[in-house]
Amino acid sequence: MSVAELARRFGVCRTTAYKWLRRSQEDDSVADRSRRPHRSPGRTDSALEAAVIAVRQAHRRWGGRKIRQVLLNAGHATVPACSTITDILRRHDLIDPADSVASTPWKRFEHAAPNDLWQMDFKGTIKVGPRDCDPLTVLDDHSRFNIALRATPDMTGKTVQKALSEAFRIYGMPWRMNMDNGSPWGIANGVSSNLSAFAIWLIQLGIRVSFSAPHHPQTNGKDERFHRSLKAELLSQERFVSLRQAQRAFDLWRQIYNTVRPHQGIGMAVPADRYQPSLRSFPQVLPELQYPPADTVTRVRGHGRLYFKGTCTTLSMALSNHHVALRARDAQDGIYDVYFGHHHLTVIDLHQEP
Repeated sequence: MSVAELARRFGVCRTTAYKWLRRSQEDDSVADRSRRPHRSPGRTDSALEAAVIAVRQAHRRWGGRKIRQVLLNAGHATVPACSTITDILRRHDLIDPADSVASTPWKRFEHAAPNDLWQMDFKGTIKVGPRDCDPLTVLDDHSRFNIALRATPDMTGKTVQKALSEAFRIYGMPWRMNMDNGSPWGIANGVSSNLSAFAIWLIQLGIRVSFSAPHHPQTNGKDERFHRSLKAELLSQERFVSLRQAQRAFDLWRQIYNTVRPHQGIGMAVPADRYQPSLRSFPQVLPELQYPPADTVTRVRGHGRLYFKGTCTTLSMALSNHHVALRARDAQDGIYDVYFGHHHLTVIDLHQEP
């Protein structure tokens, strides 16, 4: 049978038929051969490829963008593109397919300056030896700088207050702090006047407090994202036998996060490049709250009850024996706003049925 007839019968061109015939005569193999070129002038230098792998092995959850920025920061003159670094990682089996799925970018709003807003939350209970640990995290909204990462033994207001006092002495105080619902922050039932003793302490310091809406963790989105990095890069990699050991590991990872690890949300800068301590120093003694002369200032009674012009309004029990101000919104209509310091608690309508 002619080659032309064979090519027609098997649905290939005559050139392909002659090629297979020639290969069968050369080495008895007609399998497809690699089309890879014998030389690759554009291939990444082996030393630079080794540097990419070294950074990845030291920080197993960092992707191409972060690794590229670290190499640039380290003074490498020629650094491959992020996509090339990703190809290098994939070629060396250093990418988990699940990581690619999880790396969906978040859309964020950020405040204009450091210390405009700090976000605070607990990571969630982890086991440290035989006991529980509740890592406390505080993040600056503008810079993503981690203010505090503490291996706390519980989630009480006193524990948080101690950790924050240390942070305030080092970094000064922010203008506002945002927290989620519930203990120890306050407003577990969504009522704005139901403040915890911890929230009252912040207000006395002149810090505005705000709370995420129930079931809306995205309000603290940057701190939630910080928790993802903390889990991926540290908590899932190590086990701790004591709070002291956990804190040492937290301190080391926090140093890398703040000063070495490029952050995609801030243009691949490191958080320390964008953060500056606050000029609002932490006072040794709580300042006395000041109210405008036109306000009616009165003391909250036991069980958080506020009596005013024949009405009784229940505020937070933690406000008992504190002084609040009633500010006439419309005195003629008997509508008053109630404030504790700068914080708006509730509205009293003297004509509303109890």
